[in-house]
This record gives sequence, C-alpha cells and structure tokens, in this order.
Amino acid sequence: MENQFIFQLLKGSSKTICPNCNKKTFVQYENTITKELLPELFGRCDREVNCAYHFNPYKENFNQGLEIVNSKKVYKKQQIKTYIPLEILLKLREKGRLIQNVFLQNLINKVPFPFDINDIEEVNQLYSLGTIIKGEYSGAITFPFIDFKRRIHAIQVKKFDNNNNTVDTNFIHKVVAREFYKNNLIIPSWIDSYDKNDKKVSCLFGEHLIYTYPENPIALVEAPKTAIYGTLYFGFPKYRKNLLWFAVYNLSSLTYEKCKILEGRDIYLFPDLSKDGSSFELWQKKAKELESKIKGTRFIISDLLEKNASDIDRLKGNDLADFLIKQDWRKFRNPKCVNSEKSEG
Repeated sequence: MENQFIFQLLKGSSKTICPNCNKKTFVQYENTITKELLPELFGRCDREVNCAYHFNPYKENFNQGLEIVNSKKVYKKQQIKTYIPLEILLKLREKGRLIQNVFLQNLINKVPFPFDINDIEEVNQLYSLGTIIKGEYSGAITFPFIDFKRRIHAIQVKKFDNNNNTVDTNFIHKVVAREFYKNNLIIPSWIDSYDKNDKKVSCLFGEHLIYTYPENPIALVEAPKTAIYGTLYFGFPKYRKNLLWFAVYNLSSLTYEKCKILEGRDIYLFPDLSKDGSSFELWQKKAKELESKIKGTRFIISDLLEKNASDIDRLKGNDLADFLIKQDWRKFRNPKCVNSEKSEG
C-alpha cells in the first residue's frame, strides 16, 4: 500500500482538450485518495507521436508545481487561474444597453457611410460586446476576450468620442473595483483572485468562435475595434468564404500560445502602421516563426497599409480600421460569395 501512487491518470474514456495541441485527447491526473482532478496542465496527451505532451506530477521540479518533503515528492497546490464571472458579462449585455453604446451608435449615425442597424446588432451578438451605462465610463464599449472553452480571460473597456477615437482604456475588473471603492462597498472576492493571474489577456479576441466557424480563413489584427470594423466591411463568417476576424490585443501579443488554436487554418495578418515600418517587419518575422511551429497553418501578411499609407498615417500609427472607415462598406462586401453560399445552404 505504501508504494501505491497517490496521483494516477484518470481511468476510463473521459478526455479533455490538450493544453499543447488543442485536441480532445488529454487524460488528466487525479488524486486517488480525494478523487479530485489535478490542475489542467497535469496529464498526458494520447497523441504520442504528433503531440507527446506529458506533464507528470512525479517528475516535474519545484517551479513546475512540486516540492520535496522528506525525500518524497508531494503535490504542491498551484495558483489556479481565475476567470471573469459570466454574470459580469451578462450584466454588460443587458437588453437596452446598446442604445447607450457610443462606439456602436456612431457606426449607425455618425460615420461617413452608416451601417444598417441589423448589422450592428449582429456584430454585437457575434462578439458578445457590452456597454457600461453608469459612472465615469458611461457609454463605453466592452470587448470580452473569451477562449474556445467559453472562459472569459479579460474584458477591455474602451471609451470613444463622437468620431470613434479612443478617449480612455481600462479593464472591467479595475472599473468594478473602483466603483465599489468609491461607494464604500466591499470589493468582490473574485477581483482579488483575478489580480493574481500572471496574464490577463491570454487568449484571442473572438476565439470563442473558432469551432463555430471551422472552415473560414482567419484575419488577425491588433485591436478588437479593428476586428469589428473588418467584420462589418468584409462580411460575417456565416458565409464560409468570408474572413473570421480575431484580435491579439496589441503588437507584441502575436505569440505561439495565442495562435496555436489556429492550427490548420489560413491566417491573414494586418499589423498597424508604424513610423519606420517596424511593426510590419516584426509581424512578418513572427509569421514565419509561427508557421514553422503550427502544423498545417499558413500565415499571409498583408502589405495593404504599407503600400497605401501617407507619412501622417505612419506617424499616427493608424490601423486598418482608420483606412476602412473612410470607405463605403458596400464596396467591400462580396455579393457573389454571399449568393453562392445561400445556394449551397
């Protein structure tokens, strides 16, 4: 009995998503005494040739979650990642809030080529956008970063002026904490746990759509705002030849950890402009690295902005959204694509 392993791979056919290859071939370790599962990183992928991920609680060192006590390795409880509670997102998306969303209302009423209300409602639903209606961020839009398991990693808060230029940027956990503090209320316990996460924005904006639209090519931009513009201009992913627009968050966020979920897809990159073209060069280099690491994935970087940008555009660090909003969106939609998809459906 003394030689029995406390931690063993879960028996039976139950499998989850592998943290390395994102296939449903992962068997977790369990504590045979308490019958509790160890954190998700501990386990083995059944794809022994193509993945070979195996994180064994008896073989990893102290920094990976174990400590040595009396010459025996004992499981050390790790800081478990905290996600934003679903009720926060649902509150931001309550019926009637859209009318107070400055960013979306601008797209209906104040841009050179206004969008149809139905398109705005559809993009609002697609990306689970929200609205703050009280306090210093009243009228601000919220962009949730939701992963493929529907876990909410972060919710970015953006306040825009009447020209849809950014006035202020924050994150919902800070906004909520500030409101509770100002009103002498106890700050919700999830905020303290959430603040201990090593990374807040640790998935792609729009990632929750990855398996809903499995055949669409992917467009990657830096900011959620640009992903919204891209969708409105080039069409919705319900037609499988249309691009599915994701955002990485910022220039340095084009990483393997975020992009590995895109395995097997064609990916078009649209980096923001920079004064000396360094942004384009950085993403061009990153694209080659990622393509070599992610099997069956093709990265194509667009030089549309680099070829057409003025010196002022470069100085301002403009992005694809700044270019698109001056154009008539009707010229970008592909009616042939839409019609062919309707006939196939």
